[in-house]
Amino acid sequence: MEIVELMKNIDVWLNDFLLNLGVWAPILASILIVVEGTLAFLPLFVFVTVNVLVLGSIVGGILSWICTVIGSFLAFTLFRKGFSKLFDKHINKGKVKKFMKLIDKLKFTQLVLIISIPFAPSFFINVGAGLSHVNARKYFYSLLVGKVLTVMYCGILGTSLKEALTNPSAIIKIFILVGSAYLFSFIVSKKFNLDERFE
Repeated sequence: MEIVELMKNIDVWLNDFLLNLGVWAPILASILIVVEGTLAFLPLFVFVTVNVLVLGSIVGGILSWICTVIGSFLAFTLFRKGFSKLFDKHINKGKVKKFMKLIDKLKFTQLVLIISIPFAPSFFINVGAGLSHVNARKYFYSLLVGKVLTVMYCGILGTSLKEALTNPSAIIKIFILVGSAYLFSFIVSKKFNLDERFE
């Protein structure tokens, strides 16, 4: 509980700090959204909320969506191109190898489903995908679809992680958004044969 309270206090402090920056708030928040893709401890929820409060739901939401897609794909590319050789020995052993093979076989709809879950640790998702053999274009398009729902939840419908876990209506919102992401990605995937194109 102490860790949860500490995280909540940090989120509140960050929110107040950014909002006191005036016109600079969305600029710094957007930079931090990009950085969040490679640093697990940064609270995406706070930065998206700041952008939405300062710039409005549409502009703030679109800016946050673009930044989180850029940040996530940068992290994916960094581990795909820069660190994959360093982790090769660990990846190709036992249970880790089996887990990486499961990631390799994920379909477009499954990737979107994982990415769109609010509060999912995007850093670990990006790293796992980057170290796997998932097609880069497939992952990028999965981010484009999945992050729309993540940003919508964080900035428009959102609550903090603690509130979401204790608020039935927030849980319902999560299921609706994740279900919508899966349905939309399923339709798009079938219409354009994405899984076959990305093989």
